[in-house]
Amino acid sequence: MTKIRDSYFDNAKFFLILLVVFGHSLTNLKSDIPEIYSLYTFIFLFHMPAFILISGFFSKHFNKQGYVKNSIIKMITPYLIFQIIYSYFYYVTGYTKAFKIDLVSPHWTLWFLISMLCWKLMIIPFSKLGKLGFPIAVMMGIGAGFIDSFGTDYSISRTLAFFPFFYLGYLLKKEHFTELLTRTSIRISSLFVLMGVYLACHFIFPKDLQDWVLHDSSYHAFGLSNVEGGLTRLAVYTVSFITIFAFMALIPKKRFSFTTLGKNTLYIYLLHGFFIKTFVLFPIYDNIQDLYQYSFLFAASLALCYFLASRPVRLFTKPIIEVQMPHLQQ
Repeated sequence: MTKIRDSYFDNAKFFLILLVVFGHSLTNLKSDIPEIYSLYTFIFLFHMPAFILISGFFSKHFNKQGYVKNSIIKMITPYLIFQIIYSYFYYVTGYTKAFKIDLVSPHWTLWFLISMLCWKLMIIPFSKLGKLGFPIAVMMGIGAGFIDSFGTDYSISRTLAFFPFFYLGYLLKKEHFTELLTRTSIRISSLFVLMGVYLACHFIFPKDLQDWVLHDSSYHAFGLSNVEGGLTRLAVYTVSFITIFAFMALIPKKRFSFTTLGKNTLYIYLLHGFFIKTFVLFPIYDNIQDLYQYSFLFAASLALCYFLASRPVRLFTKPIIEVQMPHLQQ
């Protein structure tokens, strides 16, 4: 039974990391076709929140000796290394005119490492609150939008705003996920829920929802009062949670050829940005205009996942990535 459940989470992480790569490949193209624009919004509604929830689920053993020290080392070391690498990469490729190492503002995907460290430390005091900690975490996430100075620096805004997903994952037990898989009615309903959320992204939700799901801006940045912004973030939370569990209900629990990729998602997560940022520089990227070409982009994202999770790539990059790595690999 344990193997089946492990395969379930590995399958979930594989599909999520594929959505991460594909979603990032759409970043500069998302407005070309309405259906793709909506798909981008739909993906970002739940892919990282779901990853964070799963990370929280695997963060129940914080009472182990050396937990704090190990967490700091595992998160800070790759963060510092990749911040430097990205700084040089952006300079060489022309994204920045001057070479500058900035350790305050995480480059692109690296915010996750800083936030993960904070979540792993925050779970220690929050665990004493039990279920009461969840509404408190939600209020903290909503409150983060009140403060204009909480932005991308040190990933403060995202750390607080995404923490409810992490803490709910911590509270959940395997039985909760098993329940999703054993009821056919839930799985069928989940399919319709996902379809409904996508259609809502296409026909109902405002276009600036894409900015809201990033959780890196204050409410004033959207021209809203704290009350309006707080209610909007609560609504976004609600839709994200519903979408996450609908997605998780459709994940197969059997082992497939791609299941093993779910164990190496951190390699894909940290490395895929270099390939996408490079691909964007080529004229062929700007020429992607129809659905057929977007299908090719999805296939390329899938191939990139397989490549980055391959044994040769892992062996080569392990010294700078796996410092006994965090929960994207758990």
